[in-house]
Amino acid sequence: MENTGFLLPLVVLLNFVAAFSAESPNITTDQLALLALKAHVTHDPQNILATNWSTTTSVCNWIGVTCRSDHQRVVTLNLSDMGLVGTIPPHLGNLSFLTQLNIRNNNFQGSLPMELANLSSLQYINFGNNNFVGEIPSWFDSFTQLQRLSLHSNNFSGIIPSSLGSLSKLKELFLYDNDLKGQIPVTIGNLSKLKLLDLGQNQLSGKIPTSLFKCQELEDLILSNNALEESVPQEIGNLTKVNNLFFSSNNLTGMLTMGILLDRLK
Repeated sequence: MENTGFLLPLVVLLNFVAAFSAESPNITTDQLALLALKAHVTHDPQNILATNWSTTTSVCNWIGVTCRSDHQRVVTLNLSDMGLVGTIPPHLGNLSFLTQLNIRNNNFQGSLPMELANLSSLQYINFGNNNFVGEIPSWFDSFTQLQRLSLHSNNFSGIIPSSLGSLSKLKELFLYDNDLKGQIPVTIGNLSKLKLLDLGQNQLSGKIPTSLFKCQELEDLILSNNALEESVPQEIGNLTKVNNLFFSSNNLTGMLTMGILLDRLK
């Protein structure tokens, strides 16, 4: 369903009311943020937002929205697999109680607005399989509670920001199938709780940093289909919990590490 001309005055109204209510955020603030997202969706093939996201019903009853019963604020937004086309408005950063944000398998485009950095309670982000562009923002380090970050299968470019290494609670990081370049940041080694790291299908180059193997909780490490060079550091032997290692289709050399890999996979 394509948006029509009424959306422009709607966006103007949303901006005005959001500014008016900013001093005392409540469920109305959350409703306005979601209505702004609805206004930025240009194609809604199943008419889910068009028909269900109505001001005549509580936002907590909208499809894809979950509120906490004790304070009636939005804590989960799950719009995955809806075929939506659009962009992410800055208003989404007003969902201050949000802990899970899942919009995977849609066709959201453009860059991510900086206002998302306000969502400091997020524990789960899945933007996978969309068409986002630009660099992965350095302000992702604002998500101090984050446990899973999925940005795979988009068009992100540039380097992997070293600031991701400050996400001390992160357990899963999926950045595969993008257009990322440069080296793997040494700060990834600070992610002591990391269990799964997938950086495959990018254009990463340089050496594999030895700091990566300080992540001793790693169970799955996927670096295949890049342009990584030299040999895999012997420190890979520190990964005593690893189940899956994929390093193929790089420019790696040396046979010593192959024996280490086979030993760890016995």
